[in-house]
Amino acid sequence: MIVTPNGFRKGLTVWFTGLSGSGKTTLSSSVHDVLLARGFRVELLDGDDLRNHLNRDLGFSRRDRDENVRRIGFVAELLARNGILVLVSAIAPYRNAREEVRRRIGNFMEVHVNAPLEVCEKRDPKGLYRRARAGEIQGFTGIHDPYEAPLDPEVRCNTHQESVQRSTDKMIAAITKYLGSSAPRFAKIG
Repeated sequence: MIVTPNGFRKGLTVWFTGLSGSGKTTLSSSVHDVLLARGFRVELLDGDDLRNHLNRDLGFSRRDRDENVRRIGFVAELLARNGILVLVSAIAPYRNAREEVRRRIGNFMEVHVNAPLEVCEKRDPKGLYRRARAGEIQGFTGIHDPYEAPLDPEVRCNTHQESVQRSTDKMIAAITKYLGSSAPRFAKIG
């Protein structure tokens, strides 16, 4: 939590972005468990869960994807405004939408959960790449639709090269450093 000059405690939003199958949910869940065990007020917002509940009226057009990110960002902003450390795991394929959320929230850390498309396709935990390649899914990010990787994320976790534990340790170090700093951004990790 960040304490403002008037003594108000403000949270932090940590946004895990990357292709489907890159390890966003696995990593954010691991970070969540560590932070919870250390006594942090932490909430995990998973893009798939939110698509099934809050955002089920949205499709996968660019406009709908941007609206999905805005809605997730609004929920994250509400939680962070009340001193919660918010972990968001969502593809959020377009840079502009992520930057809009960053500007609105303020205390925002972007994490690029990076794995090459080939690795994500091999992992394919939900069979989505297979279905996209077979033509069963149209507009799939990374196949038919672009994924705009962050240009300058605060943290980059190369999940095809580092273990979940290594990426988790990197994230805990980055979050701890951020929360201990009064600077709006900090030196890049990884």
